Amino acid sequence: MGVVTAVCRNEEYTFTKPVRSSITLLAGLGVEGDVHQGVTVKHRSRMAQDPTQPNLRQVHLMHAELFDELRDKGHAVEPGEIGENVTTRGIDLLGLPTGTLLHLGPEAVVEVTGLRNPCLQIDGFSKGLLKEVVGKGSAGELIRRAGIMSVVLVGGVVSPGDEIQVELPAEPHRPLEKV
Repeated sequence: MGVVTAVCRNEEYTFTKPVRSSITLLAGLGVEGDVHQGVTVKHRSRMAQDPTQPNLRQVHLMHAELFDELRDKGHAVEPGEIGENVTTRGIDLLGLPTGTLLHLGPEAVVEVTGLRNPCLQIDGFSKGLLKEVVGKGSAGELIRRAGIMSVVLVGGVVSPGDEIQVELPAEPHRPLEKV
């Protein structure tokens, strides 16, 4: 079991999202009041490709353990500064299979859709940060570590300190891919 350590949202397209005392998740839409809320894609690059594609990136979750690692490498990153909505601790987000359900607090449920694919803007926040969150594995495969994306199945209020329960999908499990 994990815990929510911070929640963030922003009404405007900016790289960072201000920390809030709570956020409200809306079923099928995302974070109430967040610029990325919607049934169809809201990320600018995705809208430019095809604005009718489904929004598989309604809620962005990132593990606080990554911030600890980045701090040790000279990158001071705090919750919301690189765009996530929910910061977690105690769950291996990147190791979850596609379709995992995360119960956030007493009501909200999100379904994990895939990995965040960070863009070059991340280096604008801290030079060299992109190479810390996107790298190559031993077999030359691309490794993305900038959190996971999800869609809201059941709405509800999410606040720091809320417990997170993980519900794995039926096997066979499918590894996360970029969305």
